[in-house]
Amino acid sequence: MTILGSFIKTAASIPDHYSSMTPSEMELRIREIKAQLNDKLFLPAHHYQKDEVVQFADVTGDSLQLAKISAENRDADYIVFCGVHFMAETADMLSHPNQTVILPDLKAGCSMADMADIHQTERAWIELTKLFGNTILPLTYVNSTAEIKAFCGKNGGATVTSSNAKSMVKWAFQQKKRLLFLPDQHLGRNTAFDLGINLQDMAVWDPIQNKLIFEGSDLEEIKVILWKGHCSVHEKFTVEQIAEFRQNHSEFQIIVHPECTHEVVRASDYNGSTHYIIETIKNASPGTKWAVGTEMNLVNRLAAQFTDKEIVSLNPNLCPCLTMNRIDLAHLLWSLENIIEGNPQNIISVDEKTKKYAKIALNRMM
Repeated sequence: MTILGSFIKTAASIPDHYSSMTPSEMELRIREIKAQLNDKLFLPAHHYQKDEVVQFADVTGDSLQLAKISAENRDADYIVFCGVHFMAETADMLSHPNQTVILPDLKAGCSMADMADIHQTERAWIELTKLFGNTILPLTYVNSTAEIKAFCGKNGGATVTSSNAKSMVKWAFQQKKRLLFLPDQHLGRNTAFDLGINLQDMAVWDPIQNKLIFEGSDLEEIKVILWKGHCSVHEKFTVEQIAEFRQNHSEFQIIVHPECTHEVVRASDYNGSTHYIIETIKNASPGTKWAVGTEMNLVNRLAAQFTDKEIVSLNPNLCPCLTMNRIDLAHLLWSLENIIEGNPQNIISVDEKTKKYAKIALNRMM
């Protein structure tokens, strides 16, 4: 069973009466509770959340940005984090002891984070150490569980974001000869390639087969070991979509997230973090046209916000992130009403030992 799965088994069920409420009724009640709690409540929402949830956010941002902002808020007793499980974990680790972090729906997970559990990682570390000795530094994308962050903290490594991945990979190579990049192989590959590392000097660790996949013949040439994980949304963008778009809409510029495959990133005009995508489009000239390779809720929100530009999805048939979209009006209202009733549900609390080492990994980055 996955770590998230164990949480889901113990999650409280939302009462049936919420399904009979209209969106307007739920919105009105949420506004009433927010006004009642005032500064005692802080409600951050990730960029990929539904508009029905984002409208109530005190702040929107990417995962680490929201966790850091939450940590800076000392007034709120409750942080109701509208994102996914690993984000709420990070918020709990960076928040203050008197604050309670709540995830409105414990089923809001991340398939990428779930692709590297601590048992697989510790097993891989034993095998990789046999092959390479004490020459590897682990780095983990913040899109990972608290236990994976703690593993990196214990073993001299750190966390990275899509915004600072290049600087963190440079830092890693100042510490050790090789790095293990968890859990997203695409961000790791794209970052290392941009820093001048050849593809043939990268290998992939398959946690299911417990096996290193390497096309070369000399293990000594390996500089980067990529965990075989990916984002289920960003991996859906293809070079065929880009080719078709360029053929039919040559006036569009193509911008994608570095969680996309190496081939897609190389075929696009621009690539960068969610923040980079937002800022690039925000600062683009009026009248420009953009095909965006990232989560659909964000693309639609950008199109609605920047009406002086034409903004479409690179894959218009793509579904929004399914786990990110689990948080809806009903779950948000249920979470807030439980706070008012003095019975908060879905509290996210990282144990102290895990928190200690995970914070070391986070602090090395920050």
